[in-house]
Amino acid sequence: MSKSFSGNDLIKALRRLGFIIDHQRGSHIFLHNIEINKTIIVPNHKEIKKGTLHQILKQSNLSIEELKNLI
Repeated sequence: MSKSFSGNDLIKALRRLGFIIDHQRGSHIFLHNIEINKTIIVPNHKEIKKGTLHQILKQSNLSIEELKNLI
């Protein structure tokens, strides 16, 4: 994985998957998808750490390639 992703990139991709912004607490944005009843927390940082990115991808059932296509 050579490209780094920002919080805005992840939010943009998740919104295309049907997630909506529920609320924000500090720098963390809570996105919720009513259809699958799932909430994902995305830190609004310039660069998301590798472990955090993988955890968000795991929760949303996305691969790196799918994420790149959504952005």
